[in-house]
Amino acid sequence: MRCLTWNMYRLPCRFLLAALIITAPPSITSAQDTQTTALSDSPGIRMLEEIQSVITTLAEQAKPSVVNLIPLTSQNRTRDNAMDRTPNPSGSGSGLIVDSDGHIVTNNHVIGDAQEIEVRLSDKTKLIAQVIGKDPDTDLALLKVTADHPLPSARFGDSGTVKVGQWVLAVGNPFGLDRTVTLGVVSGIGRENINLSRYENFIQTDASINPGNSGGPLFNLRGEVIGINTAIINFAQGIGFAIPSNMAKQVIQQLTARGKVVRGWLGVGIQPLTPELAKKFGATEGEGVLVNEVFEKDPAAEAGIKPGDIIVKIDGAVVDSPNKLSRLIGALPPGATASIEVVRDLKRVLIPVPLSERKDAAVLTSLPQARTEAKLGLDVQDLTAGLADKFKLRESRGVLITKVDAGSLAHAEGLREGDLIKEVNRGDVGSVGEFTAAIAKVRRGDTVLLRVLRENRAFYVVLKPAE
Repeated sequence: MRCLTWNMYRLPCRFLLAALIITAPPSITSAQDTQTTALSDSPGIRMLEEIQSVITTLAEQAKPSVVNLIPLTSQNRTRDNAMDRTPNPSGSGSGLIVDSDGHIVTNNHVIGDAQEIEVRLSDKTKLIAQVIGKDPDTDLALLKVTADHPLPSARFGDSGTVKVGQWVLAVGNPFGLDRTVTLGVVSGIGRENINLSRYENFIQTDASINPGNSGGPLFNLRGEVIGINTAIINFAQGIGFAIPSNMAKQVIQQLTARGKVVRGWLGVGIQPLTPELAKKFGATEGEGVLVNEVFEKDPAAEAGIKPGDIIVKIDGAVVDSPNKLSRLIGALPPGATASIEVVRDLKRVLIPVPLSERKDAAVLTSLPQARTEAKLGLDVQDLTAGLADKFKLRESRGVLITKVDAGSLAHAEGLREGDLIKEVNRGDVGSVGEFTAAIAKVRRGDTVLLRVLRENRAFYVVLKPAE
């Protein structure tokens, strides 16, 4: 009877057990549902969803203004004299439409020497762009396409307000993947000495920038362009650089108006203010840059700036590196008067300098900063006409270095045969006798400040004679 009863009720019991397993703990199920609902309705989730919505909306609004660029090379002519355009995918990059008329900004290195660029819009349309102008000094170029309708364009923001830690979006075409969007933060600002261009003031970001992103925009969360992506560090992930929008706007305006960029010119040779140089000139380390040469008949010379002056401010802006000085002067137009504050003989002097148009010659002269404890290690002789001609010097007097001992302090500081010593500790020396007399006055343990000419370019160097 037990077996019968068991067999009779075994199947229903199994179904009942299964039902209990599925439906029995309504309190547990409802608790989980309540917890899930509560979580989805929590202020934190709602805030994250709002942020996510901002980012996705920004991405959708930003992508149409970003284009893919492929430089075209002319291979041969067809029978009807039309040019046979051949894409060069290896040089492809990104660009940004900056107005509805079809002006496009990109990197100069993206287009290279090409005169025509294939432009691929977000709607798959292909147009041919002409080069309006290029500025290798900032690695920017401006193109122009003609379309039968207004093109979607981006708006620029103020890169001067960018802060480290703020969120940014990079948009471009890395590896041919059209309009890729990456999210990151600003990792640093005011980056220079990257050796990518003459005027550097990069925004550093960890938003992924890859080959093909060059020339594309860096957006803030308001949808404003705060930078033009230009470079990555190949051996490091998460380190990319963008040209600030304020610099890009200045370049775009000039390229649009005249097809080239014209910059102010001061006419000085400069070098960093090392701790040794700062001590010799009675200045504060890191404050200003040292003028090592003033070019004749150029604005600085006409205004009274002298070798040995330390430029600390330009129009009130602090100058703390040669790159900063070049950038500040380069941002001013020819004819503008720059207010130059210098430290001279421990006194601050304000000198107004009307700028001329910048020349193509570089203005930065510097020496290796390696130091070693060693003897002075110099052989010198009076300058002759023949030696001046041999070493390309336009000087009639001075002390010529004829030999630099290997391993000496002079060698470590970068001095070499043919360098012409013009000053010792701020005093002129025109002969070996005057040089010897000046060196003889140096006390044990003191350093020697030399002003040296090399192929008519001057620089300062500090040496410490062996005791």
